[in-house]
Amino acid sequence: MMHVQPSLSPRRLCLFNTTTGAALRELNFLTSILAVRMNRQRLIVILQDKAYIYEINSLTILDTIDTVPNIKGLCAFSPSLDACYLALPASTTKGSALLYNVMECHLHCEIEAHRSPLAAMVLSSNGMYIATASEQGTIIRVHLVSDATKSYSFRRGTYPSTIFSVSFGPSKRLPDILAASSSSGSIHLFTLGFASRPSSKRSSGFLGSIIPDAVHDVLDPAHHHVLHNAVPAGVKSYAVIRKVENVTNSSSSELLACRAIMSVITYNGYFQEYNLSIDAHNELSWSLGRQFNLLTVTMDKAS
Repeated sequence: MMHVQPSLSPRRLCLFNTTTGAALRELNFLTSILAVRMNRQRLIVILQDKAYIYEINSLTILDTIDTVPNIKGLCAFSPSLDACYLALPASTTKGSALLYNVMECHLHCEIEAHRSPLAAMVLSSNGMYIATASEQGTIIRVHLVSDATKSYSFRRGTYPSTIFSVSFGPSKRLPDILAASSSSGSIHLFTLGFASRPSSKRSSGFLGSIIPDAVHDVLDPAHHHVLHNAVPAGVKSYAVIRKVENVTNSSSSELLACRAIMSVITYNGYFQEYNLSIDAHNELSWSLGRQFNLLTVTMDKAS
């Protein structure tokens, strides 16, 4: 029988002070921990068939959620204290998501997003929007969380592909950019800001001043940009939009471009950082800012 060292057990969660490096508390579970999410007030622990919500300072259990079998630990969490939601799969046969208000500990809504089971999902940092992709991987949908209405649909491609990750750009309102990584090795970028405006108004800015009244179903391909062969095909990867900056004309305040930094990390050990720029005509330019092998860096430091 193989014995696992307690310190390496996937059933053990350790909390550390990142400033001092000191261990604070430990939590032990009966089954493997599949995902952990946290903000300044809540700690979320995802197991295969349960989700635990803790008050982060006292580690008091506030709620225990029984879930459908969730072997991938799929979840989404918005860190905003004003709209702090946890999204979990609601079904193993269709693409439905349950959204919980983790500050008030109650079920907020259920969103039926896809016909196939969910493969990836993310909540915007402000908790206003949720993006989902199914195991089919051809359509990415964005819903408004407050009333569970569909706001946008983006077509990634015609043929099925596994979506590994989806990521919103940080924003106080409607995020400008949504990124998705897939098993094809491509990174897909969707511009939500342009999509929320009629074509005649695209040059006036990226963000819509109001939430769209009508559902936009499978939007104009002009809102879809692809970084082909960003990572080797089949290698699991995560793409994260880390920073977004709107560039304006100093004299007229006209919005000239949206610049973003996107980080990509792959399961074969590579870290990439891309510089992205989308101009007022919704044209993308990009460059690879830096790339290195995390495994090599780690071994170099150890030696």
